[in-house]
Amino acid sequence: MGLIGFTSLVAQPDNVIAIDNDIELIHLQDSIFVHVTWHQSENFGRFPSNGLIVIKSGQALMIDTPMDNNKTERLTKYLKDSMSVDLTKLIIGHFHDDCMGGLEYLQSIGIESIANSMTIAKCKEIGLPVPMKPFTESLTFDFNGELIDCRYFGAGHSFDNITVWIPGKKILFGGCLIKSINSRELGNLSDAVVADWDLTIKKLMKKYTDIKTVIPGHGDFGGTELLTHTIELVEAEKNK
Repeated sequence: MGLIGFTSLVAQPDNVIAIDNDIELIHLQDSIFVHVTWHQSENFGRFPSNGLIVIKSGQALMIDTPMDNNKTERLTKYLKDSMSVDLTKLIIGHFHDDCMGGLEYLQSIGIESIANSMTIAKCKEIGLPVPMKPFTESLTFDFNGELIDCRYFGAGHSFDNITVWIPGKKILFGGCLIKSINSRELGNLSDAVVADWDLTIKKLMKKYTDIKTVIPGHGDFGGTELLTHTIELVEAEKNK
């Protein structure tokens, strides 16, 4: 199916494409989609994780994979078979499996992967698949006419978490650095640096002053209220 065909698909109510019981695409604007995948956990039950798909000129950039190789393969094959889109690049937000659980599969089909150099070092240390292309503070590149800005502002949910900014669309993918508006706590703190978390978000807000859409790692996306909400959650955690 070509681009004309899939444009009609996203005209469904709420702009949601249900790929299967575990995977859906939510249309944001133009050819940019949030990919939402559902996972079963002993600790959390069934819960969703977010990533992003940017489609330009028949190619796709993925930001964060689903949590495992199987779901990542299903999503990638849907892009190819139902949208006539070839996945060519992956950006990894941090070293946890809700960002790179499908990296092994994507490496097996030759997809380029980009990550913070600290993420790459951590993957080598603990024996995870190793992303290909490192950057330190920032990496800005042109993806078929769409500017993509990957940046490390500091620690928060993890020591290595990055954000991805799409200036042409005013979309910020905050990943697990940012909590959804419904979140009542910071969630998994096993690798968190709570002392720096709010400062990191404040740096981000100073750099990007015209954010329209903010996508957290889990839960509903929204606007800049997610940033201030996360700061409030961090401050509450610090005051415990």
